[in-house]
Amino acid sequence: MNSMPVKPSPPGKIGRGSPKKSPLPFLASFVLLFLLWVVLSGRFDAFHIILGLISCALVAHFSSDLLFSPEDFQGMPRKAVGFLAYLPWLLYQIFLANLHLLRLSFHPRMKYLIDPYIVRFRTRLRGDMARITFANSITLTPGTITISISLDGDFKVHAIDRKCGEALPGEMEERIARAFGQMAVEGAALNRNGKR
Repeated sequence: MNSMPVKPSPPGKIGRGSPKKSPLPFLASFVLLFLLWVVLSGRFDAFHIILGLISCALVAHFSSDLLFSPEDFQGMPRKAVGFLAYLPWLLYQIFLANLHLLRLSFHPRMKYLIDPYIVRFRTRLRGDMARITFANSITLTPGTITISISLDGDFKVHAIDRKCGEALPGEMEERIARAFGQMAVEGAALNRNGKR
């Protein structure tokens, strides 16, 4: 009888050739979902806690790769410290933007000062987490709303007036790049007056 030689799996492969998965996306998804479960359920008896653990484990097992990728966890402690250092600056910018909008709202010539337009630019940030942080920071800052982001990093942002739009991408992008440990790469601003 002829027997066929068994070919060993290459390193990093398990079973039928599937790549080895990192447990970090599952763990992060599970913890996030369970915290949300506890906050929203408001029940702390054994039945609800066990039901929450089982539900969150199942959802995290089937969808953890939708929330996080293994690349998101590379250098995570340094990114977390950088992000925490970025937050006070962001909160200060939100405060200043609120004052600017307050001034616009109560100015006698309000309808002449409000000049909404679309700002288009390409970010130099790499990675989904950095770009999402940038988009959310823009939207959290009163007077600007991120409309869309392309896969290439092209942003479209609605600004309520020229002052709000002229600051983009600017210092916010630089601080996020530092927070996520990204080297300065020359970004190409398309056109700040809203036209392509």
